Amino acid sequence: VSNPRSSKAKGRLGQQEVRDAILKTFPTLEPDDVRSTAMGQNGEDIQLSPKARGLLPVSIEVKRRKTLTTIYDWYDQAKQEKKYEPVVFCRGDRKEWLAIISMDHYLTLMSKGE
Repeated sequence: VSNPRSSKAKGRLGQQEVRDAILKTFPTLEPDDVRSTAMGQNGEDIQLSPKARGLLPVSIEVKRRKTLTTIYDWYDQAKQEKKYEPVVFCRGDRKEWLAIISMDHYLTLMSKGE
């Protein structure tokens, strides 16, 4: 049984890691441009100012779980070809296709125009 307090702390740390990575990738942004929301609050996990949204036009949901084994197994399989950036395309029944890439690669792609 997981401790709700430690689960919230883990989630909060995950949000802070994502916030920090965005701020590092986009040095023109100020700390107030990218904010981690309170745990349990409805809406996006990372709030972006209009300036930040102009650079990163996305809605961010952060998930940090003990087990995402299957996704990481797929990702590790894609990483076997060392010359190329790994990408996993996956789709659940009656769901849209998703592309899974590393956060660092995604932020690098998004920062190309800055």
